Amino acid sequence: MQSETENVERLRRMIEDATRIVVFTGAGISTESGIPDFRSPGGVWTKFQPILYQDFIASEAARHETWRRKFDDAYGFAGAEPNRGHRAVARLVREGKVSAVITQNTDGLHQAAGVPDDRMIELHGSNHYARCLVCGARHELDPIREAFLAGLPVPDCTFCGGLLKTATISFGQQMPEAPMRRAQEETLSCDLFIAAGSSLQVYPAAGFPETASRAGAALVILNREPTGLDPLAELVLHAEIGPTLGEAVGTN
Repeated sequence: MQSETENVERLRRMIEDATRIVVFTGAGISTESGIPDFRSPGGVWTKFQPILYQDFIASEAARHETWRRKFDDAYGFAGAEPNRGHRAVARLVREGKVSAVITQNTDGLHQAAGVPDDRMIELHGSNHYARCLVCGARHELDPIREAFLAGLPVPDCTFCGGLLKTATISFGQQMPEAPMRRAQEETLSCDLFIAAGSSLQVYPAAGFPETASRAGAALVILNREPTGLDPLAELVLHAEIGPTLGEAVGTN
């Protein structure tokens, strides 16, 4: 069995030799920035009952509770900063090694670390703005926050009058087709696929590493705990995400 140092050196060489890398990230990269995991024991969903998409549509009370959680920072996003893992990924993007970053996270920390929006594929959306559920128009959060905190109704879409919701994908909400399609295209085009900080249990997103491997890409899985796809990977590292990626890439 290789040592952790040997595995990190092997990862460094694999990155160096690759021509087109896709990085796939899950909650594990952001827990190192202090953002709590949603699904683990003791995580967010053990403290808050998820609000289903259908309930958000049907119930004014559910919509109010959704916005209350958002503006009370019930999910612990406020003040979080990119960590060494985010910075390592951003460096690989700047150097032209990474063609796309596919993430299950909604916290925007990859962009805060310097990954351009056009290289990001946010499978579960973003917590940093709202969208109209009818026409899809983007709306910034400040006017919504101001109205909510003043005890006023959350404004409707200024374009079509539809309901506004944070641009995250809720339980029961259909996964957006465009990001899924683009993620599939990037996955099939890479020669190295690095899955970092994901338990690889939430589908359909967790299917991308398997797709990459079966299409001929080298698969690296970096996660603190074993995953069900470890046997498919060319390299498995059970270690902290930030320090491992940072060491492999040479980023503090």
